[in-house]
Amino acid sequence: MAVVDDDARLERDAALAADLVREAALLAARIRQEGLDVERKTSGSDIVTQADTAAERLIVQQLTAERPDDAIVGEEGTSRPGTSGRTWVIDPVDGTYNFSRGSDWWCTAIALHDEDDVLLGAVHHAASLRTWVGGPDLPSTCDGAPLAPLPDTPREARCAATYLHPPFYGSEVGDAFARALGQVGTLRMFGSGTMDTMAIASGQWDVLFQHSVADWDRLPGAAIIRGAGGESVVVPAAGVDWTVSGAPAAVADVRAALLG
Repeated sequence: MAVVDDDARLERDAALAADLVREAALLAARIRQEGLDVERKTSGSDIVTQADTAAERLIVQQLTAERPDDAIVGEEGTSRPGTSGRTWVIDPVDGTYNFSRGSDWWCTAIALHDEDDVLLGAVHHAASLRTWVGGPDLPSTCDGAPLAPLPDTPREARCAATYLHPPFYGSEVGDAFARALGQVGTLRMFGSGTMDTMAIASGQWDVLFQHSVADWDRLPGAAIIRGAGGESVVVPAAGVDWTVSGAPAAVADVRAALLG
């Protein structure tokens, strides 16, 4: 009975998460149409807009009402403790630089984790109105349809989604990055790690690797990748922690290359 109850609870959480990311992403898209106020955080590409904060506020308000015992952490400053041992992690606009420049490669993302592992992720892409949901014990779907198994693409044909800030190119980190590139045939840098993982979950690309990824950037995509039969691991290499997510064979090869 407890397993059935846990499954039902997870399904309810997934439905709530899907509703939240849809509502927040559509709110952000409406605000963008009205005009954005852009503020710099740590660099020229690390920015925030009023859409980020409004979308996070919407999610926090609803989670506070619907899941009052759970903790909440948001990219834009939310930090609410909980008593349940579960934490919701919010990225109200993943790909804010893209968002601010008029690109559609951005999304709203949520993950739920407990003290042991991530439980689920939910992502909404406002430009295509698609919603992904999934987790290690929750088979991943896009708009309710099960995702196909991830392709086992040969190394020379693999496509990596990645990003490395230019100051790291001529460093130990850059060397590790170059080793990882030897495990793929081509790469793409689009600027929204969560949307990149949705492309991987949908079979378009094969693997993502990037270092120093915050939980709100890592966990939603990791959950959905794992729910689609893929893997997501954190690899300490060259003095930083790398997130590697995608098809199992590609993840294994990239992990080994990063470790040298």
